[in-house]
Amino acid sequence: MADPLESSPIAPQPSGPSVGLALGGGGARGLAHIPVLEAFDELGLKPRIIAGASIGAIIGAAYASGMEARRIRAHADEVLGRWTEIARHLFTTTSRSLLEQLPLRPFSTALIKPETLMEAVLPAQLKKDFGGLILPLKIVATDYHAQAPYVMETGALLPAVAASTALPALFKPVEHDGRILLDGGLTNPLPFDLVEPAADITIASHVLGGPSGDRGTGSPSSLEAAIASSQIMQNAIVREKLKAHAPDIVLRPNVDGFRVLEFYRIREILRAAAPIKDELKRALDARINAAARKTF
Repeated sequence: MADPLESSPIAPQPSGPSVGLALGGGGARGLAHIPVLEAFDELGLKPRIIAGASIGAIIGAAYASGMEARRIRAHADEVLGRWTEIARHLFTTTSRSLLEQLPLRPFSTALIKPETLMEAVLPAQLKKDFGGLILPLKIVATDYHAQAPYVMETGALLPAVAASTALPALFKPVEHDGRILLDGGLTNPLPFDLVEPAADITIASHVLGGPSGDRGTGSPSSLEAAIASSQIMQNAIVREKLKAHAPDIVLRPNVDGFRVLEFYRIREILRAAAPIKDELKRALDARINAAARKTF
């Protein structure tokens, strides 16, 4: 059966306006970036440049390495499937959340090294350094001492991705380029400003959510509160950025109902985000046609 989202494909525009793509942070919600990339593949288009923060850096690095979006989907499904049943059991058989059961404490030496995790989950096709990428890529992290964004576009790729995902309270900071680096979402959670100078059309995939649950569900654990606080702060940053200057196309996949660490719900997240493909195709078609009319 044909995919209904592919029923009216838009003709590729290889000589048309260039496109810059920003993939934002949002934890498990960032899996919704995959349908966005699938839309590009179905259109026969490639971004001129990609910028990523946090999970956007992971998915952006895979795509910039030359992986097709469908292969990124398959890899994510395979890797996350290893822990699906364990995570499902933890979430459904106890009154405590998975977050409360993790052996992690803020400022604890038990925090996970993001470099180790990235080595375990990133696809083998990932390039070793930025110079080997098929598409230009900018990865944003947060410089702990400078208290500012730190953008990486040269050198080793894996530590850059690890640094961009190093969310405090879960991961140890990453020492890279002579700096102490943290999650890029802390300072630039939707880095569309990094691709604007190089592209005619700027697209931002915005997957940040907020604290989930109702007011009557009780107080969150300290770790839940720490992660939710980060999301609240990042949303505030994005709102101010969009208020000052918005990209040409802002995509908001319908994934607000998922928690930051619910990676085990990958198939639900991808189903919820599926309509974003058609939305992107229509928005790009309108922008490309508008740009073509201006040339005549």
